[in-house]
Amino acid sequence: MRPCTRHRRRRISGSDPPPAPGGLVVHFRVSPPGVARAREQSAGRKRSSRGPNMQHRALLDTLVLTESGARLELLEPDTQTLLLLSLSASNNGSVGIVIDELHPIKARYRVPDVIVGAAACEQLRVQQQSDDSLTLSWSSGPHALRVWRFPFRLEILWRGDVMVTFNSRGKLWFEPLQHPHRVGPQVAADQTGPPWTETFQGFVDVQANGPSSVGADFCFHGFSHVYGVPEHADDLRLRDTRHGEPYRLYNLDTFAYDLHSRLGLYGSVPLLLAHKPGRTLGVLWLNASETFLDVGYSSSEHQDEAAPPAKRRSVEPWTDVRWVSEGGVIDCRVLLGPGPHQLFSQYAHLTGYQALPPLFALGYHQCRYSYEDQADVKAVDAGFDEHDIPYDVIWLDIDHTDQKRYFTWDPALFPEPVLLQRHLEAKKRKLVVISDPHIKVDPEWWLYRQARDQGHFIKTRDGRIFQGSCWSGECSYLDFSRPHTRAWYSRCFGLDKYEGSTPSLFVWIDMNEPPVFDGPEQTMPKDAVHYGGWEHRELHNLYGFYQHMATTEGLITRSGGVARPFVLSRSFFAGSQRFGAIWTGDSCASWDYLKITVPMLLSLSMAGISFCGADVGGFMKDPEPELLVRWYQAAALQPFFRGHSSKCAKRREPWLFGEEVTGAIRTAIRQRYCLLPYWYTLFHHSHTSGVPPLRPLWVEFQKEQSTFAVDNQYMIGGALLACPVTDPGVQEVKVLLPGPGEVWYDVHSTKTYGGGTTVSFPVTLDTVPLFQRGGSVVCRWVGRGSCTADFQQLPLSITVALSAQVRIGSSRLLCQLKEAEPSLVQTKRSSQNSNSVCKTAERVHKVDLSEGCSRWRGVHG
Repeated sequence: MRPCTRHRRRRISGSDPPPAPGGLVVHFRVSPPGVARAREQSAGRKRSSRGPNMQHRALLDTLVLTESGARLELLEPDTQTLLLLSLSASNNGSVGIVIDELHPIKARYRVPDVIVGAAACEQLRVQQQSDDSLTLSWSSGPHALRVWRFPFRLEILWRGDVMVTFNSRGKLWFEPLQHPHRVGPQVAADQTGPPWTETFQGFVDVQANGPSSVGADFCFHGFSHVYGVPEHADDLRLRDTRHGEPYRLYNLDTFAYDLHSRLGLYGSVPLLLAHKPGRTLGVLWLNASETFLDVGYSSSEHQDEAAPPAKRRSVEPWTDVRWVSEGGVIDCRVLLGPGPHQLFSQYAHLTGYQALPPLFALGYHQCRYSYEDQADVKAVDAGFDEHDIPYDVIWLDIDHTDQKRYFTWDPALFPEPVLLQRHLEAKKRKLVVISDPHIKVDPEWWLYRQARDQGHFIKTRDGRIFQGSCWSGECSYLDFSRPHTRAWYSRCFGLDKYEGSTPSLFVWIDMNEPPVFDGPEQTMPKDAVHYGGWEHRELHNLYGFYQHMATTEGLITRSGGVARPFVLSRSFFAGSQRFGAIWTGDSCASWDYLKITVPMLLSLSMAGISFCGADVGGFMKDPEPELLVRWYQAAALQPFFRGHSSKCAKRREPWLFGEEVTGAIRTAIRQRYCLLPYWYTLFHHSHTSGVPPLRPLWVEFQKEQSTFAVDNQYMIGGALLACPVTDPGVQEVKVLLPGPGEVWYDVHSTKTYGGGTTVSFPVTLDTVPLFQRGGSVVCRWVGRGSCTADFQQLPLSITVALSAQVRIGSSRLLCQLKEAEPSLVQTKRSSQNSNSVCKTAERVHKVDLSEGCSRWRGVHG
C-alpha cells in the first residue's frame, strides 16, 4: 500500500469475551482499522453458543482399508450429521487427516495446486481393535494411529507413546452445507436479514449455501513451544491466546501494521511447528479461507514414588491449539520429523522446494516509491559507482506506468525503457518493475479489452464483472485461480507482448491480497465468484499465490525455459516458495520495526518461505542515521536485501547521510557480497532439501531449551550466528553462544569464545556481532566489485573453523552452477583438533554462477 494518498482507517475496539471452561475457544474478535469483528459473524456466534465441545462418535464398524489409507464415518449426535474421516500415511514421514461431509449437497472447496509432492502412501493395517478403539500401523517406522470411538479422538503414537492427539478437547466442528429454503430455527435466530446474509459497515455478504465453517483442535503432549503460522508481527514463539485474540490468517493490505499483534498481514502459511528436546512435529492446516488459531500452554505435576527422591516430582507440559476456518473441508497433514531438518524436508516435499534464485537476486536491491524518471534512475545508478557501493538491481514503482496501466511506460518519464535497461545491463545490473493484479477499466487499452472479452475477470454473485477501486481508479481484478487466465497473464510478459521490456527486466507483484479500496475490510467481497463457481471466501488467501505462480511462469516462458526468473510478491500462501521471494510489507522507520523483522523472517523461513526480507530503513517515515546503518547491517545478514521507502519519506540513498554513515553502509553491503558464495550454497541446499538458510537457534541446538524462545539472533546455515544490533546508542550486545563444548569465532578478529555461555560483545557503528561455529567451513569472495558479476571474477577464501570436539567433515561448497547442475568443491577430511584455530585458505577461481534454468525445479516442485 502507498498510504500518502490514503486516509488512515478508523480503529475499532472491543472487550474480550470470557474464555469458555474446559479448554480453548476462539474468541472471534479482531481490532485493526476497519476490520470486522469476527465474533459478529454467524459462524462465530453459533460456535460460542454450542458450549465447550462437540461429542462426535467414531463408527468403527464402518472402517474400510484402501490402497491409499483408511476411511470411516463420524457421527455428530446432536444434528445426526455424518462425516467421512480419511486417514493416510506417507513414506516421507507425514500423516494425512481429511474430514468432509459424507453426503454434501454440493462439493466443498479443497485447496488445489499447493500439494505437489507425490509421496507414496503406506498400506495401513489394523494392529489392534476393541469395542472402544482401533489401532492402525504401517511398515515404515514405529508410528501408529489410534482411533477412539466415543468421544472421538485420534492419537498419533511413536513406539506406543502418544505424541499428538486430534480432537483431544472435543473441538471438532463441521457446519454442513444447506439449501437456503431449509433454514433451521437456530440459524433463523442468528439472522438479522434474509437467510445466509450478513451485514457489516454497509456491506452485505450473501452466503449461497449458508455458513460452512470447520475447525479442530490438537494437543501436543510434552511440548511447550510452538511456532510458525506467518504472517504476524509478533514473537517467534506463539503466545498463549486463551485470554486474548486468536492468531488470524486473512491476507490484507495493512500498511504501518501494529507490532506484537496476532492480526493477519499480507500472507498466510497455515503451518504450525512444535518442538521439544528430541522431537519436532508440524501441522499443515490446508485451508485458504479466513482462519483463526488459538494456542494454550499448560502443564501438570506428576509424582512417581518409585523414582529416586530427586526425580519423584516432575512437570509434564502440553500445548493445545485450535484451528477454525470459514469454509472448505478439514484437510491437514501432520509432519512427524523427528527433527527440524527432517520436518523441513517433509514440508518441502509436500508443497515444493524453495526456488533457486539467480545470483544477482541475492545482491543488494535499491527501490523507492518512486524514482521520478529515466534520468533519476541513471543518476542513482551512477551514485553507487561514484561512492564505490555494490548493488545489482534498481526498481520502479507504479509511477513508471502510463496512467497506472501495468505493462506500459509513461512516455514522458520513461521514453526509452529499452535503452535504460541496456544501460544497466552493460554494467551487469537489472531493472525491476511493478505489476499489480487490478486492471484499469479502460476499453481503449488492449490488455483490459482482452481480459474482458476472454473472461479473465472475477465476477459478482449475479454474474457481472466485478469492479472496485484501487490505484488505477475503477478496476477489475484478474481471476488467477483460472488456469486459462494464468496462461494468458504469463504470455503478457513475453517480449512480443510487453513493449519496452528486455530479458534483463524482472517483476515485482504488489497489492495482491488483493486490496479493494471500497470493499469490506478494503479487500474483495467474500461472495465474489471465481473460476468453477467458487466464492472468494473459499480461496481468499490463495489469490497472491496464484499471481506469483503466473508471473514466474511468464518469465520462464519468456526465456524459453533457460533462465531462472526473479519475482517478488507481497502476498503468499503455503507453496509460494516455489515462485520466488517475499517481503514483509509496509513497515515503519523505527527501532521496534527493525527488531520485529528478526522473528518475522524466522517464522517465514520455518514455513518454507526461505527467500524473504524486510524493507531496509522501514517503508514509512524517515530513519535516523544510526537506525539506517543498523538496518543495513541486519538486512545484509538476511536472505532478501532491499532498501525501499515511501514517496512521503525523504530520499535515503546510502550516500546522503555523511561519510561516517555512508562508510558503515558500504561496509555492510560489501560484507554481504563477500559472503554470497556461502549464501548461494545455502540456497542450493534449501532448493534441494527444504532446510532454510535463516534458522532459529533451536534448529541447530535442538536439545538446548535456552535457545527455544530466542528471537533476537539466529543462525545463517549451520556455520554463522548473527545478532543484529536493534537498539540505539548501545556499546555492547548480549549474545547467547549455544552449545556447551562448542567453540565460536568472531569473524572479524577470529577471537574465540566458548559455547554454552552468554557474552557481552562490544560494538561500534561499524560492527555487528557475527560468529563462525567451530567445525564449519565458510566460503567468501575476496576483493571489491560493483555487482555480483564483478565479484564472480574474484578469488575465493575458504575459512575453516576448527574445534576441539567437532572434526571437519565432508562440507560442500557450491561454487558453480551451469544450467541446473551444481559443481561442488569438497573439503578434505581433517583429523586436526584445535579449539583456537580459524584457518583461511585462498584460491584463485573463476566462479561461474550463470542463471540457467532447465525448466527450473522451483515452480513444479
